[in-house]
Amino acid sequence: MSSFEDFKLNRQFLNAIEEAGYTQPTPIQEKAIPLAMAGHDLIGIAQTGTGKTASFVLPLLMKLKYAQGKDPRAIILAPTKELVMQISENVEQLSTYTDLRHVALYGGVGPKTQLEKIEEGVDILVATPGRLMDIYSRGGLVLKHVKTMVMDEADRLMDMGFMPQIRSILEVIPSKKRQNLLFSATFPPKVEHLSEEFLEFPERVEVTPQATPVETVKQLIYEVPNFRTKVHLLEHLLQDVERFNRVIVFVNTRTTADNIFKFLERKVEGNARVIHANKGQNSRINAIKEFGEGKIRLLVATDVTARGIDIDQVSHVINFDVPHVYEDYVHRIGRTGRAYNVGEAIAFVNKAEKYYIEGIEELIRMRIPVESMPSEVPVTDTPKQENIDMERLIDKFKRKADPTFKGAFHEKKKKPSSKKVQGKAGGKKRKTKHFGRRMG
Repeated sequence: MSSFEDFKLNRQFLNAIEEAGYTQPTPIQEKAIPLAMAGHDLIGIAQTGTGKTASFVLPLLMKLKYAQGKDPRAIILAPTKELVMQISENVEQLSTYTDLRHVALYGGVGPKTQLEKIEEGVDILVATPGRLMDIYSRGGLVLKHVKTMVMDEADRLMDMGFMPQIRSILEVIPSKKRQNLLFSATFPPKVEHLSEEFLEFPERVEVTPQATPVETVKQLIYEVPNFRTKVHLLEHLLQDVERFNRVIVFVNTRTTADNIFKFLERKVEGNARVIHANKGQNSRINAIKEFGEGKIRLLVATDVTARGIDIDQVSHVINFDVPHVYEDYVHRIGRTGRAYNVGEAIAFVNKAEKYYIEGIEELIRMRIPVESMPSEVPVTDTPKQENIDMERLIDKFKRKADPTFKGAFHEKKKKPSSKKVQGKAGGKKRKTKHFGRRMG
């Protein structure tokens, strides 16, 4: 398929595609759209940033065509509110010349407004599983007319523990004549089990091997001994404003996110914002919007947002912390190099995190090159507690590889004490001796 016209889409969709700036289909769109339009159940595996959202949105819009009735006829499930909002924006953009109605359902805000929108009539629901079941349990949804079900980022849905809600959703929507589409960047065994439960004789589209990073992303590693040196390295790299012009810094915890954000505000040129689960919904939305518009140079984030940021011109992703879930690395670095732009992904790796990198390299089937530490970066001594924490983590990895491995921090059995228990002021001791003499 050399153009979107080859898909025989209606003129209103072709006009919307042109206005959105899409010139030709991506590989996942070329393969997935015809199968989805033909009504097949489908498994779509593709790297992030390769256009897989349009791969299910366009066929869905073509199937629905126009507004009908009051109740939803299609559901798109996604793991985070950021991703729900991103998909919803795609639906809005591509359906602009139709009267199709869609509602985004996600937590973090009260359900009242969402219920009111549903009451006005809806064709497509884009939702997190938890909020969808919350609205349904309140009696605010009739799902018997649903004919299409889409799961996006299925691996993340599994990792975030949504399986009970997904099973509940599948129980309350009709199974007969329902088309099911499942999309993800990775396809681990647990998602394969879900597909067997969820899909019927699916077609499988895999435009790249599973978990392969986008080819336009250059990856590299700096081996860094400790947290403080990581901070110095981050400051040094970000001094190059021209090269590092739009950067996402990923960390593993909210506390680290807040601390790095405060540091960047003080030390580094360019506006910075931080987003994580403790930040309010409006704060997160505004931060991502301003970052996309170029008003913010630096965004510090946890993995809650790794799959909800769809911005074409991200120059760098910096993994200040290496993610503990190997698939999250693929999704993090997929925030750069999107829409075939060139990007760079850098990981700061301490001696314990090397073990995570080994797992990541096995997943992506490639070695990540190691870059020499810039001589200008101060290397500080590792504090005692930080070193203990790293050694404990190393012990954990070694014990996993070899269950007989004891390590430096295994529990030692206490030897029985040979000393007699002493009472207060020696009273009990004297009494015991006297008692012994009497018994003798």
